[in-house]
Amino acid sequence: MQPKFGDVHVTILDNFVAVCEINRAPNNFFDQALISDLADAFEAIDNHPGARAIVLCSEGKHFCAGANFASPDRGSAPRDPDSPNPLYTEAVRLFRGKTPVIAAVQGAAVGGGFGLAVMADFRIVTPETRMTANFVKLGFTPGFGLTHTLSRIIGHQKANLLFFTGRRITGETALAWGLADLLVDAEDLRNEAIGLAAEIAENAPLAVVSVREQVRGDLADAVKRTTDIEGKAQFKLQQTQDHKEGVKAVAERRPGQFTGT
Repeated sequence: MQPKFGDVHVTILDNFVAVCEINRAPNNFFDQALISDLADAFEAIDNHPGARAIVLCSEGKHFCAGANFASPDRGSAPRDPDSPNPLYTEAVRLFRGKTPVIAAVQGAAVGGGFGLAVMADFRIVTPETRMTANFVKLGFTPGFGLTHTLSRIIGHQKANLLFFTGRRITGETALAWGLADLLVDAEDLRNEAIGLAAEIAENAPLAVVSVREQVRGDLADAVKRTTDIEGKAQFKLQQTQDHKEGVKAVAERRPGQFTGT
């Protein structure tokens, strides 16, 4: 298989582990193109006989700092509320993948970047990891399927706490809440993720795929239904003055002065 999918680089190791690295350092902001590249990479890995588990990781300081609202060309918004958001169409492709995914989450996992981390089957974090669903601070609602996926892992109350406040949680809190599976030193993050992937990959591959299908159930279809709802709500709220103020406030690192308009 090809080693490069846009800004995504794939390396197949001898232990049946595919290291899938996002190369947009330092912040690894995502957009439709990046999620499409990741989905293409995941599909290629699914069809590669030498790959049985994926390590999803990023170069640079942060795992994925979400969308870059300062970019003049975000290029993923639908033209009307009834049109599917093409970004989420690509995201659903990730959830349809067959190969187990371990996310190595360093630094920030913000907004949709948080959703990308939650998409994985397992998450390994460091004390410096920061996770946030900060959508309300930007004047709109969660996306990337988070309103469905997050509560499956940490329960409705903790998910609501993050959604309603937009607060950040640390790697230690993520571990305590069951959102993370391992807490390791930053310098050990990549190796620990590969080690867990190898532990999975040494097992009978058909059995692992079958177990994953049973555990995840109709997750991809549920995420499709959820992102259809999220996308419509986001489209509506992104037309408001509060959204403009939220983007400005986050960029200026201050509380938003919201008016409900």
